[in-house]
Amino acid sequence: MRSFLHRAGLGVVVLSLAPALATAQAVRDASIAPPAAFADPARESKLRSAFPAIDQLVRDFATQSHVPGIAYGLVIDGTLAHVFVSGTRDIAARAPVDTATVFRIASMSKSFTAVAILQLRDAGRLSLDDPVSRHVPELASLRLPTGDSPAITIRHLLSHSEGFPEDNPWGDQQLSATDAEMAGMMRAGIPFSSAPGTAYEYSNFGFAILGRIVANLSGQPYAQYIRERVLLPLGMTVTTLEARTVPATRLAHGYRRQDGRWLEEEQLPDGAFGPMGGMLTSAADLGRWVAFMLDAWPPRDGDEGRVLRRASRREMQQVWRVNGATALRDATGAPSLSAGGYGYGLGVRQTCRFRITVAHTGGLPGFGSLMRWLPEYGVGIVAMGNLTYTGWNGVADQALDLLAGTGALEPRQPQPAPVLVQMREQVTRLVTRWDDALGDSVAAMNLFRDEPRERRRAAIERVRLAAGDRCQPEGPFVVENALRGRWRLRCATGDLRVAITLAPTTPARVQFLDVTAIGKDESLAAPPACR
Repeated sequence: MRSFLHRAGLGVVVLSLAPALATAQAVRDASIAPPAAFADPARESKLRSAFPAIDQLVRDFATQSHVPGIAYGLVIDGTLAHVFVSGTRDIAARAPVDTATVFRIASMSKSFTAVAILQLRDAGRLSLDDPVSRHVPELASLRLPTGDSPAITIRHLLSHSEGFPEDNPWGDQQLSATDAEMAGMMRAGIPFSSAPGTAYEYSNFGFAILGRIVANLSGQPYAQYIRERVLLPLGMTVTTLEARTVPATRLAHGYRRQDGRWLEEEQLPDGAFGPMGGMLTSAADLGRWVAFMLDAWPPRDGDEGRVLRRASRREMQQVWRVNGATALRDATGAPSLSAGGYGYGLGVRQTCRFRITVAHTGGLPGFGSLMRWLPEYGVGIVAMGNLTYTGWNGVADQALDLLAGTGALEPRQPQPAPVLVQMREQVTRLVTRWDDALGDSVAAMNLFRDEPRERRRAAIERVRLAAGDRCQPEGPFVVENALRGRWRLRCATGDLRVAITLAPTTPARVQFLDVTAIGKDESLAAPPACR
């Protein structure tokens, strides 16, 4: 407790600040909302009811696409809730896929590299806006495409905006390159397709360079750093960058389909380009990875684990470089929007259905994989196949449709700050029976400047009188965020929708107030994202 002494003559008065400080703290705490939460306590059991249909969907896809072996899993609220496997991991040995089978996941490896970079950033070892040449000397003499080009930064590499050309066909064949060979490539120069920081273009070379930064700053080979600092702390004991370390009884062999036959692809060894696409893993381990990413949501207090702060994981799952949008109509004629870009080692999209979808696919000769999750819904899917570029996107779309068909695929609901609940109660009183003193107590300084108090009072009373008396709150408090919400007042002859937004002040008060007549069956829910 802090205090100070006030001396007046011979008297000494002790004035305690504790009550004032406690009151101020309570006012500040009133603006802090609980974490967003799911409204349906039975959501998991309902979602599980779709698992058999999704199993059949995946089985049919493997048959129609001639995929020798597949494994997929569904993650719900941080747990791998379901795994399904089918087919053959080794055709010659007629060995079936099981839940321990290990597949290559190719470019999905990039998110592991991004985590390693953010670990080093959080530890103060680098800044994402550092010039890459500060940490990779071989790039010190790299010639930029224009005289006004900025230096390539780590952030450019993480978001595929360094200006290197798209290199998927070439990059697929570089996994076995040695550190010396990669150093020679960098010293020889890298051509640019665009100026750094101006466009999105997918670069495997860029992520290989990020892996070099991890090795240079940590003093460890990239594979060792990832294993010790990322995989083992997460319990991902099966995941590896080197196929030869996987027991023969667990390794999925990769195949391509040619002239009606499966031809086996070579298992490339781990090398300097491993950080862009060399990872191998099982459905269980990959489920842990998706759960780790989903655990970043919602923002909240509490333990953050040993690997990476939740805020840094959320940072990975934000758009840092836009890569385009499409607006089409689906087979039913409904509008279909997809817009977004690339985060750090992850793709981020918005659609008419989901505000945030985070995903990455992986494709190499012999393999194709996918991970996709909905941060606001707590649900994710992982899928792997041992056919070259196995295409899982359509299956994932349909799987989410089946989960939605249960009625339980709903997002977490924002929770109101205590002060918003308080303002709802007081504004309800103000609308049903206006009182100037009450109005002054709830209003932020702008409310009666934007519209004079008497005009606002008259407008609200006209709407209320038209709806009749005996107005009472009815139905849910629809909370858009901690400091914004709307609710229904059911009156004798009509309904009113009341909406408020609080100001960024302490204490928070009403900066926006709207009272509108609505139909008795009119929903308070937000309109769909696409119309």
